[in-house]
Amino acid sequence: MSSRRLRIVSIAHPATSSEAGRLRYRYLASRPDVDLHLVIPEVWKEFGRTIKAAPSDDGFPIHRLPIRLPEAGPMKWYLHFYPALRRLLRELDPDVIHLWEEPWSVVALQAQLLRGRAALVLEVDQNILKRLPPPFEAIRKFVLARTDHVLSRSPDATAVVRARGYAGPVTPIGYGVDLVTFTTADAPSTPSADAPLRLGYVGRLVVEKGLDDALDALARSDAAATLSIMGEGPHEAHLRRRVEELGLHGRVDIRGWDAPAAVAAFLRSLDALVLLTRTTSAVREQFGRVIIEAQACGIPVIGSTCGAIPDVVGEGGWIVPEQDPDRLRQLLDELGADRSALTARSQAARANVLRRFTYEAVAGAIETACRAAQQSRSASRSIRTQPLRAN
Repeated sequence: MSSRRLRIVSIAHPATSSEAGRLRYRYLASRPDVDLHLVIPEVWKEFGRTIKAAPSDDGFPIHRLPIRLPEAGPMKWYLHFYPALRRLLRELDPDVIHLWEEPWSVVALQAQLLRGRAALVLEVDQNILKRLPPPFEAIRKFVLARTDHVLSRSPDATAVVRARGYAGPVTPIGYGVDLVTFTTADAPSTPSADAPLRLGYVGRLVVEKGLDDALDALARSDAAATLSIMGEGPHEAHLRRRVEELGLHGRVDIRGWDAPAAVAAFLRSLDALVLLTRTTSAVREQFGRVIIEAQACGIPVIGSTCGAIPDVVGEGGWIVPEQDPDRLRQLLDELGADRSALTARSQAARANVLRRFTYEAVAGAIETACRAAQQSRSASRSIRTQPLRAN
């Protein structure tokens, strides 16, 4: 029996950044029975940013490869592929190819066609079922029919791949959070009972994030409360006008993006984070990574009923209906009158992350899925190659 460790090649454009997208792989690579190779683009373009995959000391092989079609047409980054992937896979001869890419992407098709003996594991986020334009619907059907295992971000994401023909095993997977950066304050402050309730938001400033509902609730609430917003986006000018129209000047501030350490410090300055995403034909919250960043800092979250938000928040916060500023106003009144609930939810928030959303948990889910896929594929190949016995 071979003693070779399970060789996993993970192809993942989100890992181009050495920040959150890369950290999970350090934990996966540290597992004693895993031989990990990560494939990422040399250069990646997303939301107007250009990210260069700089060398790093992650402690495992990272293959920075040039890509073609990094951003083209309405499908954005789903057209890219790696011209050098065939050669690399032949050299590495992986047991498993793990794709942190959607099944309709060209790179998923490329990996499927070049996989050789390797099992294929897909990690999926898409949680809205819709028919894709040619050739992407055909690519999705082809890839899902030949995928050995799916890592799914939410029950809605599982339903999407099931509806498009995937019938194999599914393992749930969350995102992880950097517990070194996103951690509780050394000495938590104890604000006086008459101090304003400090609410905050971190993310893109787009209408779908429901910040208009937060402003309306703040204007209607009897509680002394403030709202600090960190982010950038096309909705910023509208939000600034709305602040003035509602008479919230001095109670709402808006600032731009900052480095992760500064984001963590910002979160620790809050009593609660708000994430009030609205469901549309094109938007349903797939996870809400800022939820677990806030909870890791011991900050509870007020979330909407959109997509995965209630499941991710768990016991570490409160859920209000989408586009219901009056229900949010009622909750703010309750918290303003009795701050004791904040302490209990703060403790539950931190516990929720430690139980479900560490990078160790993410690495464990990936290894479990990859090992199961490799064993299943090996068994299937063994059955196909057994000689027929005469009676």
